[in-house]
Amino acid sequence: MSRAEGSPGLPATVEAVQAALGEAGYIAPRNLSTAIFLALRMGRPLFLEGEAGVGKTEVGKALARMLGRRLIRLQCYEGLDISAAAYEWNYARQMLEIRLAEATRAAPTLDNHALSAHLYSETFLLKRPLLQALEADAAGPPILLIDELDRADEPFEAFLLEVLSDFQLTIPELGTIRAAVPPVVVLTSNRTREIHDAIKRRCLYHWVDYPSAARELEILQRKVPDAPAALSRQVVAFVQRLRGADLFKSPGVAETIDWTRALTTLDQLVLDPETIDATLGALLKYQDDLLRVQGQVAADMLRDIQAGLAQAPLGALS
Repeated sequence: MSRAEGSPGLPATVEAVQAALGEAGYIAPRNLSTAIFLALRMGRPLFLEGEAGVGKTEVGKALARMLGRRLIRLQCYEGLDISAAAYEWNYARQMLEIRLAEATRAAPTLDNHALSAHLYSETFLLKRPLLQALEADAAGPPILLIDELDRADEPFEAFLLEVLSDFQLTIPELGTIRAAVPPVVVLTSNRTREIHDAIKRRCLYHWVDYPSAARELEILQRKVPDAPAALSRQVVAFVQRLRGADLFKSPGVAETIDWTRALTTLDQLVLDPETIDATLGALLKYQDDLLRVQGQVAADMLRDIQAGLAQAPLGALS
């Protein structure tokens, strides 16, 4: 029996996962839905790599909504250590407890062993995301999102191995804390550096790519429903063309959504060269990319896009 087999409320098929994610606001392709289904049914962590902005973090959020479970997010960064990721002792409260013990009883009569055991009990334990994820929850095992693991230092990965392998955490003063039912673990990486093979071996792996034009349009219609249909089609076609250009950082789905919201805020019905130049900072985040696209390049791209969409059947976008 797999570790997740006893967990209630898990979708029974890949199609059910895909449909449930859609209801939770995430439009997933079948290959990603399959990876999620397997991770849920096999009780294995899911490791997602891909460019920034393609929707990796949103997978964890969507799973929490889909399963009705608590989302615990560990945002990784350089210098992240065990005290911020797993647990630390409340030293200020421990010191206060020692002072109170000294004040209420004569020092020679203090039971040092009993006091030490009391000071290193769960009463003084500050639980961080990894430890919180191992606790039982009435709604079911939580979703543990370990976000942007590539931003953390390499030594931190070694600490994760125990959690990912056995869903447990060893605290020297308390012992080993195990999850009665393992959490659903999603790890993400933007691949700014390679993650060690020891981490990947403990996970199911999936590369999250940029969406097709049709899927990106579907996402946009879901996320920005008040955007005019013609504008959404032009935005998706423009972004898809940009991803094929020689840019330092191609725009992700998150930027497509931001740009569409900015254009809708300006009451744009369709794209025009002046508006593109004025709002391109919502889509491109590097000055060199802005300078490369603004002006005549953007105008030429828009003209080609308008010509292509005019020939396409209504509602078709490939």
